[in-house]
Amino acid sequence: MASSRGGGPDEELQRRAGQGAAVVDLSVKVNGFVCKDPMAVTADDFFKAANLDKPMDTMKSKVGSNVTLINVMKLPGLNTLGISLARIDYAPLGENPPHTHPRATEILTVLEGTLYVGFVTSNPDNKLFAKVLNKGDVFVFPQGLIHFQFNPIYDKPAVAIAALSSQNPGAITIANAVFGSKPPISDDVLAKAFQVQKGTIDWLQAQFWENNHN
Repeated sequence: MASSRGGGPDEELQRRAGQGAAVVDLSVKVNGFVCKDPMAVTADDFFKAANLDKPMDTMKSKVGSNVTLINVMKLPGLNTLGISLARIDYAPLGENPPHTHPRATEILTVLEGTLYVGFVTSNPDNKLFAKVLNKGDVFVFPQGLIHFQFNPIYDKPAVAIAALSSQNPGAITIANAVFGSKPPISDDVLAKAFQVQKGTIDWLQAQFWENNHN
């Protein structure tokens, strides 16, 4: 956003600093991200050499999946546009575990392999909608609902592309949030919530709950 003197925010900050004035951040933010001076925007703000045509490593993941997300943090030109996408690679018997996107609906397309996918509706019904998808099939996960994808094939990987209706959809992986919080949620609270012994909760909280998103 240009200043009244004709320069951009950086030039204005330098001018004021040179005059000994207190420096004030004049940048404008939308959705928490800086809006560039329109005169400074280039094609590179809308481009990323993301290598989404290449298989991603799933061997380091305990859940056997790798989510490569292209959002506003990685592609500044997405800001305010309300879209993002992800490539998801699944090892044989790998899964993208139950999670939610608080700010986006997701539409998933299978590029290779087979996936068992589903989502669960909100209380009180908690109804499961699930399907087995093959190459070329599409499935939608409504915004905010817990959903998952699982590769049921023991000897073949799978690949999917997901489009999401937010430039910053967010992701909350249920197991990570419940059992991997820092500091931990009280085992008294979780034992009662899950109707199990506290020792079971303690064991779950001691596991390494990794993030499969890149």
